[in-house]
Amino acid sequence: MSQYDLTTYLITPAELDSALKKNVHSKLSTAPKIIPLCASWFLPNDGRSGFETFKASRIPRARFFDLDAVKDPNSPYPHMLPSAKDFAKAMGELGIRRDDSVVVYDSKELGIFSAPRVGWTLQAFGHPQVHVLNNFRQWVEEGYSVQSGEPDKVTPVQYPVPVLDDSVVVTFEEVRDIALEQGKEGAEEVQILDARSKGRFDGTDPEPREGLSSGHIPHSISVPVSDLLHPDSKTILPAAELKAIFESKGVDPSKSIINSCGTGVTAAVIDAALVEAGYPVQKKRLYDGSWTEWAQRVKPGDSLIRKT
Repeated sequence: MSQYDLTTYLITPAELDSALKKNVHSKLSTAPKIIPLCASWFLPNDGRSGFETFKASRIPRARFFDLDAVKDPNSPYPHMLPSAKDFAKAMGELGIRRDDSVVVYDSKELGIFSAPRVGWTLQAFGHPQVHVLNNFRQWVEEGYSVQSGEPDKVTPVQYPVPVLDDSVVVTFEEVRDIALEQGKEGAEEVQILDARSKGRFDGTDPEPREGLSSGHIPHSISVPVSDLLHPDSKTILPAAELKAIFESKGVDPSKSIINSCGTGVTAAVIDAALVEAGYPVQKKRLYDGSWTEWAQRVKPGDSLIRKT
């Protein structure tokens, strides 16, 4: 439990503001800090920059987590998890200590989009206190303090190299085996949820990455991120509404769930929404490579790209 009354994964602007006021930063203090962590990121065909957005308007004392930099540099697929050593290096360079509480937030332009991915990454590497702000757009509209311009330099720290929790990640090979076995007698029923837009899922709209086929993994369920967010504020919806949405799509809390999307980013929005809706934490995993890996690796003869 956070020492500053941040007790839930999703927190409101009022809760963060109250906690920050109690958490006075001092260069001499070794007490745990609350670190707002901006994770703004935009699709490659968007044209906007997460870091420029961070410089234009941010929560005071915030640092910037670059999704395009903190990843596996040897993978051909974007945003694959970094090594534990690289993760620790990035956290240390951000001045984040293991006992600090981290509150990840998104751009005000998108509301909720990439912040849950960074929150999920921190949790996958075992950071004890992680929260996601719901959301920065509300923070701005409710009149809480913001800064702009070049960010302050942070003092690097030594962050211990963690151990990745492999149980929250699923690989291409396992998803392929699940897709091939679904519907067969005796096969474990696993639900694959897809956060991409309905058009991309159906194969009627193109993927944002040129040359990549759209469509979906066989037996997967379309859960567009837009369905899980308030249409105006872009906050993640309240628990009761989320639960009703998942139930309407046939998502069964007794079955294992794999969350996917385009590159493993917005899959984590579904992950956060499932937590908020009360679905069992131990039942869900995230397909890191997601559709970008899937559409490039499946064999044409396996019929593993479906279009509606």
